[in-house]
Amino acid sequence: MALYQFKLPDIGEGIAECEIAAWRVTTGQQVSEDQALVDMLTDKAAVEIPSPVAGVVVALRGAVGDKIAVGGVLVEIETDFAGDTAAADVSGQTNATMSLPQASGIPAPSAHSPADPQRDADRPQTSPAVRKRARELGIDLAQIRGSGPRGRIRLDDLPVAGGDDRHDRVDTRPSPTPATTGDVESIRIVGLRRRIAETMQRTMQRVPHFSYVEELDVTELESLRQHLNQQHGAARGKLTLLPFLIKALVQVRKDFPQINSRYDDEAGVLHQHRAVHVGIATQTPQGLVVPVLRDAQQLDLWAMAAEIRRLAEAARSGKARRDELSGSTITITSLGPMGGITTTPVINAPEVAIVGVNKMVERPMIRNGSVLPRLMMNLSSSFDHRIVDGWDAASFIQAIRGRLEHPATLFID
Repeated sequence: MALYQFKLPDIGEGIAECEIAAWRVTTGQQVSEDQALVDMLTDKAAVEIPSPVAGVVVALRGAVGDKIAVGGVLVEIETDFAGDTAAADVSGQTNATMSLPQASGIPAPSAHSPADPQRDADRPQTSPAVRKRARELGIDLAQIRGSGPRGRIRLDDLPVAGGDDRHDRVDTRPSPTPATTGDVESIRIVGLRRRIAETMQRTMQRVPHFSYVEELDVTELESLRQHLNQQHGAARGKLTLLPFLIKALVQVRKDFPQINSRYDDEAGVLHQHRAVHVGIATQTPQGLVVPVLRDAQQLDLWAMAAEIRRLAEAARSGKARRDELSGSTITITSLGPMGGITTTPVINAPEVAIVGVNKMVERPMIRNGSVLPRLMMNLSSSFDHRIVDGWDAASFIQAIRGRLEHPATLFID
């Protein structure tokens, strides 16, 4: 038997540490090779980490919400390999996703020469992990009656005494348990919610935001959208407002190259992109994520709509790949029918702009001296003032407005 120390593998993209999102195993549990051990949360996704060996879990090195450095011990597993100890020395990268285990290439421990047979016969039969724990507790294993086969001593056979900290450092709960004192409920913020909090705080501290709100008359656009859905919806899928907005954004981006950009403020370099990779802010049961519609300039309305639906579903079900959650050059956020009158969206740094969609409302408007019912909607957008001036931001939104209020121009190059 051997104690196998499984270390957090390098999952790529320069990630130095990950947060424990959820344990998939408990101490004392038998696990098979490639069985999921733990979900680790990176900046972009929850990565499922599988076991490289079969054996019995004897220790989990952290609680939900704890951060573990790459190369740090995650799990200790008692294996059938000979020798006293073994360690997983991980190198390389993993192609991890939010739900599919793809970590591989982890070497198995090598066997060691057996100890002296007579000495082994005199020693209580147990694992290195139990011997180590017994030493920590000051327990003579010769005085312990084992419950395993042929009297083998298991970890659970050891009395809980002398400062046993197994339950202090091991937390197998899928989510934190609130602590209630009187009228106050204290909830530890972990997982994606903590990532969102950290990202929002960092963005607001580093990026000087300013917002610009413009009112649009989308009466004609909505009429066109409904007509296209009636004519082609059954065969090509339903269109929402977003593909039209993205098409307008694609058309105007050549006149505002600094807005379809990513700003590396540490290096002082602005990366202007010819391709338009649109982040679609999506609410999921776990929190807000931003899947990316890539190369929007190459897609027609229906291809955009289909890809937006696919990405949203992948994000909500936790199946979005890591490469689908990074690399956007500008983000669109919408609260749908709850969109309110105006919002002040937070930039998805290192991007320099975010376009927010508010709800459509029919209101009386004056047109050529007559009061007419018109369908109105606001765009509430925010910009990084280090890169985008107020005049350019207003001109950018006005250019989008012109195309959406006269939707025929969306089909003219």
